Amino acid sequence: MASIKNLKKDINYTLGDIIGYVSDKMHANADKEKAEAIIDETIETFDVLIGKINAKGVENKKAHLKEVNAELEAKATALLEKANKL
Repeated sequence: MASIKNLKKDINYTLGDIIGYVSDKMHANADKEKAEAIIDETIETFDVLIGKINAKGVENKKAHLKEVNAELEAKATALLEKANKL
């Protein structure tokens, strides 16, 4: 498992890329309301995942971070699927 620092970078880069992708589609005549909703959901996902990384009192930190990483992958895939439908 990567370090906390690397996981935070992964979250930042992955979700940042999704926001950039959706922004590009929004400027290419996509439905702006749907695109803005996806961007808002991406920002909410970022906040939730960073909050989980910074959670105090986690018994098994390594397992917890693996769960956060798996959640990042699942959320990113779902967000990309929504973005591709624009």
